[in-house]
Amino acid sequence: MLAYDYPLLGFFWSVFIFFLWLSWFMLLFRVVVDIFRSADMGGVAKAIWVLVVAVVPFLGVFIYLIARGGSMAARDQAQAAARDDAMRDYVRSVNGGSGTADELAKLADLQARGVITDAEFAAQKARVLA
Repeated sequence: MLAYDYPLLGFFWSVFIFFLWLSWFMLLFRVVVDIFRSADMGGVAKAIWVLVVAVVPFLGVFIYLIARGGSMAARDQAQAAARDDAMRDYVRSVNGGSGTADELAKLADLQARGVITDAEFAAQKARVLA
C-alpha cells in the first residue's frame, strides 16, 4: 500500500518479489537435480520425492532440505573433488611428467645402462638444468 504512494518503493518491491521468485526456482531446480543425482536412493524413492516436490512444491522442497540437506552438501563436495582429480589427471597426462627431476632420473638411468657416455650425460644435464 505504501509502495503505490511512492513509485520508487513500488519498483523496489517488484525487484524484491522477482528476486524471491528467481531464488525459489533456483532452489526448486537444485533439489530436483539432487534427487536424480543421488546414488543412495533407488528409483522408487526418487519417484516419490519428485512426486512430493511436484505436487506440493513449497512443502516438498523444505522437507527435502530438512531430510537430505546435509547429504546434498556431501554430494556436492564429492563431485567437486572428482572434477578436481579428473582435471589434475588430465593436466598430468598432457604435461607428460617431464619435470627437471624426471629428466635427470631418465638421464641417470641411460648413463647407468651405458646408453650415453659421461660426457653426453654432463651435456644433457647442463641443458636440463639451464
